[in-house]
Amino acid sequence: MSTAAADPSIPAPPPGCPFNAEFLPPNLRKHVDPNAPVPLRMMAAKSLVPLNPSDMLGALYMLTFDPDANVRETAAKTSAALPERILGSALRDEGVQPPVLGYFLGLLKDKEAYAEMLVLNSETPDDAVASVASSCSPKVAEIISQNQLRLLRNEGIIRGLCANPGAPVSLVDSVCDFAVRSGLVLADVPAMQAARVRIYGPQAAAAPPDPGPTAEEVLQELGTEAQAEDAAPMEEGKRMTLAQRIMKMSIAEKIKLGTLGNKEARSALIRDTNKLVCVAVIRSPRITDGEVLACAANRAINDDVLRVIYNNREWTKMQKVKLALVKNPKVPLTVTMKFLNTLRDAELKDLARDKNVPAAVQSFAKKLHEKKTAPKKEAGK
Repeated sequence: MSTAAADPSIPAPPPGCPFNAEFLPPNLRKHVDPNAPVPLRMMAAKSLVPLNPSDMLGALYMLTFDPDANVRETAAKTSAALPERILGSALRDEGVQPPVLGYFLGLLKDKEAYAEMLVLNSETPDDAVASVASSCSPKVAEIISQNQLRLLRNEGIIRGLCANPGAPVSLVDSVCDFAVRSGLVLADVPAMQAARVRIYGPQAAAAPPDPGPTAEEVLQELGTEAQAEDAAPMEEGKRMTLAQRIMKMSIAEKIKLGTLGNKEARSALIRDTNKLVCVAVIRSPRITDGEVLACAANRAINDDVLRVIYNNREWTKMQKVKLALVKNPKVPLTVTMKFLNTLRDAELKDLARDKNVPAAVQSFAKKLHEKKTAPKKEAGK
């Protein structure tokens, strides 16, 4: 986003909007530019601009912050009445900005089919899911309950499900049992207290087990300087202390630390034996491109982490990340083949000679390279 902010062709967003119009085609950005004529913005607010479904949602969301009240109201009305042909694909798209997905979940929470799509979308903000957990249908509650990472990342989701009169008792019990086993302590939630007694016995009600260090405590111990992403590497002693503290943490607190912590914390937690912790790290809003590349190249990394990387369109636009994924034997061959077709001739040539990549990848790279260079050789004869 820093490069976009410096690009004069991208208009500044309206006040309060969390992102700019970089995602839109350059010739259509004027329709969300607060400084453009009102009729141009009104065209987009009425969905009269030729945009693909995902971009249309983003544009309408931006226009709900428009300086003109009529534009704002029109954008909100259009958003609430969009047809299935637009919503059906856009709400599933993980490339849509998270605030947009959160906005539409609030708007469409009573329309079960759309609410399902949004809670299944991993980019929909946890807070937005928490806000509908207490009132959603039993079917949507079931879908929410199956995303274990969300449950541990945001305790508001568990509170919501426990308060939902339509959520089956068996679902609430299952969610609370999982949360308690993962080290989450919500002493003011009766269903969590009951789960604690089920798992640890009657004595647990009076004295819950020690959950170990919390993410907040570890972050405080790291100090403000160490938490900064550009901080110097930790001293060996401090790194050992951090590792020891992490070993004593519950799964729930590790997930919080992996989401909110700095590079040192993420580096330690990405190797955790629990896949939820690893995935929390790679999905952290603070993760850097360099860390993503390192994970893509790591042959010992958790399969679920690799899945998040190769399904992320922004990360796989980076040539280095694609190349690292192609070389990693843990990446499924179907995914590898798709990326091979996008590599440069020189990269294919190197892969064809690389003895450290899987034999199938080496062979396919060789065939692709020969196919791409054959016409050139014939033309030179």
